[in-house]
Amino acid sequence: MSRKWLIKNGTFAVMNSEQPVVRGYMLIEDDRIKYIGEELPAGEEAAETFDGTGLLFLPGLVNTHGHAAMSLLRGYGDDLALQVWLQEKMWPMEAKFTSEDVYHGTALSVLEMLKGGTTTFLDMYDHMDQVGKVAEESGIRAVLTRGVIGLCPPEVQTAKLEDAVSFAKQWHGAADGRITSMMSPHAPYTCPPDYIERIVQAAHDLDLPLHAHMSETLAEVEQNVRDYGVRPVEHLLKLGLFSRPSLVAHAVHLTDEEIQILAENHVGVSHNPGSNLKLASGVARVVDLMKAGVTVSLGTDGPASNNNLDMFEEIRLAALIHKGVTGDPTAVPALEALKMGTEYGAKSLFLPEVGALKAGMKADFIALNTEQAHFLPRTDFISHAVYSAAAQDVEHVWVDGRQVVKHRECLTLDEERIRFEAQKAFEGLLAR
Repeated sequence: MSRKWLIKNGTFAVMNSEQPVVRGYMLIEDDRIKYIGEELPAGEEAAETFDGTGLLFLPGLVNTHGHAAMSLLRGYGDDLALQVWLQEKMWPMEAKFTSEDVYHGTALSVLEMLKGGTTTFLDMYDHMDQVGKVAEESGIRAVLTRGVIGLCPPEVQTAKLEDAVSFAKQWHGAADGRITSMMSPHAPYTCPPDYIERIVQAAHDLDLPLHAHMSETLAEVEQNVRDYGVRPVEHLLKLGLFSRPSLVAHAVHLTDEEIQILAENHVGVSHNPGSNLKLASGVARVVDLMKAGVTVSLGTDGPASNNNLDMFEEIRLAALIHKGVTGDPTAVPALEALKMGTEYGAKSLFLPEVGALKAGMKADFIALNTEQAHFLPRTDFISHAVYSAAAQDVEHVWVDGRQVVKHRECLTLDEERIRFEAQKAFEGLLAR
């Protein structure tokens, strides 16, 4: 028997350009939004009602790039250049990670994300069955991919690829469809060309999208030119990566020609402003990408390079830094920034039923407490959500029609246990 319930007296960010906000009712049936409007249609009733007074309802936030287990390395190596940070701090510690460490680090990140209003996240890492387990238990929506680094002997390359394929087969469509999968060569500088081609072929065989880091730093681009004679975009185009539905992370250093190639091949870009600023990687050409028709979404990157998973912060940064860089205060308006963190994120992850408050969509949504000083006066709630709000304002969260956070308490995860186990796991890594 289906479950139908009603939110009344709510303020809903439907994000239409003509009418971005609707005050009134939202009707949910099972895992979908059935109706949003100012007046409840005749004959539509629900046994359960939820009073939305003082709450702003938004689509659940969508984090399109990250490495959740790296929460265990938060604060371990800061204020360093990317390659130094990776080679001297991250990779030596990550080599010690067990599957249990990945579970505990992921649980810590998923707890933070859910409480901060993120209802969907992409994760690229190792021991991905543990990430899947956390996603299944927590109720979050997840796009999971076994990130593959090919700087290893051929037999190890093959074993990693087989692991990635096995994971995708097992988890794509799991948890009642909340979990989907991709294939992921880590980056052009960590995967030899023939290995990338093998991963692309596996994606064709499995009918899955592809995800990779690309053009994050100027040094990486210069290395690609030295090693292969071309910049990363042309390199990946030749290797067939863009022959599949694709999403690249970072894409900070691009030429006009590269932007055009991405647009022509419908390649999405996960913009990670916080991480890119912290690692001094640069500022992506987001305005030019969007003008060219590229779908640009937002990601936090891992919690060791950000160092939080607050998607409201990424939305605000996306709205602000491109104004500063271009000298144009209209470069990324508030509504566009909010869509980057919701609707465009869902599109980037090939989730057409997620990312907007509208009839027929999945019931993934959050409620912000607007009875606070920084939400007054009640002038423009879209502006307030972008320029004033933070993760701590999230009061309630629903995924697939199920409430997973209520009055800032996660209903699906044991927060005290997760915090304890994460600290213990970090101390274990130090001791090894």
